[in-house]
Amino acid sequence: MADERAWLGELLTSVESAPPEAAVSVLAQLLARRLAATEVSFLITDLGGKAVVRLTGAAAEGAPEQPRRIQLRGSVYERVVRSQQAHVASGEPEGAAGPDLVRVIAPVSDRGDAIGLLELTVPARPDRRTMQLIVEAAHALAYVVITNRRFTDLYEWGRRTTRLSLAAEIQHRLLPDSFTCESGRFIVAGALEPAADIGGDTFDYTLDRHALHLSLTDAMGHDVQAALVATMVVGALRNARRAGGSLLDQAQDAHQAVADYADRAHQAFTDHSEQVQQAIIRHGGQVMATGQLLRVSLDTGRTTFVNAGHVWPLRLREGQVEEITPLVDLPFGVTPNPGYRLQTLDLRQGDRLLLLTDGMLEPHGTEADLSDLIRQTGDWHPRDAVRLFTETVLELSNHDPRDDATVLCLDWPAPDSPYTGPRTDDTQNTPS
Repeated sequence: MADERAWLGELLTSVESAPPEAAVSVLAQLLARRLAATEVSFLITDLGGKAVVRLTGAAAEGAPEQPRRIQLRGSVYERVVRSQQAHVASGEPEGAAGPDLVRVIAPVSDRGDAIGLLELTVPARPDRRTMQLIVEAAHALAYVVITNRRFTDLYEWGRRTTRLSLAAEIQHRLLPDSFTCESGRFIVAGALEPAADIGGDTFDYTLDRHALHLSLTDAMGHDVQAALVATMVVGALRNARRAGGSLLDQAQDAHQAVADYADRAHQAFTDHSEQVQQAIIRHGGQVMATGQLLRVSLDTGRTTFVNAGHVWPLRLREGQVEEITPLVDLPFGVTPNPGYRLQTLDLRQGDRLLLLTDGMLEPHGTEADLSDLIRQTGDWHPRDAVRLFTETVLELSNHDPRDDATVLCLDWPAPDSPYTGPRTDDTQNTPS
């Protein structure tokens, strides 16, 4: 095993010296030589978490052509992503020669964030030590991607299976780098299914030494206007938080940023001709944003809460879904504004808390339908649950949602036992 450890160290050293856009390819080549693999591929998950894209190979090294999506639903790739366990099976990927070879698929993940998959085709069924090396190489690959995506668009290219609008580009940059985080104390996962005419939804989370901070916001309006308002809200919240501001400070700064922008927009509106004014009105001139801000103490679980005109959260406790009904203050940007109230939220061991935007509610028709879905997925990993929620919105809206659908899911604390997840016909195999 010491030899394997030393080899992994040499592998990472080689990758570190490679150019950022070639780092994954270099790792794949070294791994292929070590294991006598006929093919080694890295498949990256797309932005929606519904497909993967093969990022290594002839057409993938930053090529301008559209990446080819491989749908996760019903595939072995989906089962590996959800189980986070390596899979071993006879036969190469579809379309390849050599049916007697063995295919190994391992999850490429970090702190619960399903970055993608490592797929290898090897000449014989790997023994336990070889499987351990593959699993460790897949984990190292996660760090390679996380480190190098700061310097190249290659990984972003792979995640975008359709071209984003300008509004969607702005909105995407407001979201956290990883949509899932397992800290050992809790698990948080978010998902956003944008409308064709972007509605300005965002979610965010971060940790400090003492607390987990969560936010979910919904800027009124659509397209670039909503994205710009969302930018100011998220920027104000992060700026206040990073300066040590309380939840009330953050809320007040977000409100002031939107209110100031609204004043400038109103002044610009009055300076235009009547014809231009009417065009602005037709496209919606309202400037405000709803939102929820939470701070969860890592030591006690005590949760404080600000609700700026937003739809109420839902909580799954002991198999029952209930709507939390805190006091509602005015949205950010609405004046005159008497200020925001700091409230407490009852969060107990074993709870699942869901913050969501109205785009999650509308397609379901009734809140009871969404509650049923939350109950049915209560033993799923939050990463998989939120993905199903947004997929369901797409299906119910005929893949044309009228508004962004966004959800942020918190399991407090992280469960001791693993998630059972969705039932599949998969037989995960790890050699003995």
